[in-house]
Amino acid sequence: MTAIALAAPKRIILRSPGYWKSTFQRLARDKVAMTALGVIAALFLCAIFAPLIAPADPNAASMIRRLRPIGTPNYPLGSDELGRDMLSRLIYGARLSLIIGVTPVPIAFVIGSAIGILAGYAGGLFNTIIMRTVDVFYAFPSVLLAVALSGALGSGLTNTLVSLTVVFIPQIARIAESVTTQVRQLDYVEAARASGAPAYRIILEQVLGNVLAPIFVFATSLISVSMILASGLSFLGLGVRPPDAEWGLMLNTLRTAIYANPLVAILPGVMIFITSISFNLLSDGLRSAMDVKS
Repeated sequence: MTAIALAAPKRIILRSPGYWKSTFQRLARDKVAMTALGVIAALFLCAIFAPLIAPADPNAASMIRRLRPIGTPNYPLGSDELGRDMLSRLIYGARLSLIIGVTPVPIAFVIGSAIGILAGYAGGLFNTIIMRTVDVFYAFPSVLLAVALSGALGSGLTNTLVSLTVVFIPQIARIAESVTTQVRQLDYVEAARASGAPAYRIILEQVLGNVLAPIFVFATSLISVSMILASGLSFLGLGVRPPDAEWGLMLNTLRTAIYANPLVAILPGVMIFITSISFNLLSDGLRSAMDVKS
């Protein structure tokens, strides 16, 4: 009992209100991370209120107004190859782009964390079977695996989400297994095990609070990768289908206009870059804020 009492404070460090309060305070002082968070918040607001913000119907085509340059009256960001307003399509495109880019990561976080934590805590043969199965998927490059899965399942929003989720589960599972293996060897976990506590209680009360933070930080760094992969699948015709507005698909349809109106043609790529770099900077800021030593 003494060993458990002495070890108890260690297991609540990451879950204590003081820790999270200081984490958010450090994050709030990070101007780069806060700027990135502001950009991300603005993108989500544009996606949510797109019908109120967009100046025109994103699918209203006009062949006599195609490829209008930036600054044209009624077309502040020009028009695409079918004469559709680019500003409206970029605003509406944020909806699908954010859904496809962000949704797979939380789903993979839940599934991958569960697999990795169970494998890391159990160890032995169970760990070997689970992790070698994970390694089969992890051995393939993310882009190649996403393209292969999307090609096998077919294009469409649901299939794209499934493909990207499967791509990220092995990566998160490996991180979860690694940190859980380290935590389960600590004194307070050994003491809880020696006291006869059931495995599920040890995982929930002793292990989970100390492994979720590094897994979460790693998962947030995957959002920027997910944005790029999702746009790449749409660019290859393996994501959403026309005429839906999605930044990767817009890049694909505008590639033939790169010489006629390059500034308009690169706008979807600029939005993909801004979004992915914002998520990446926010992830870096969160990682630094959660590092107690720093």
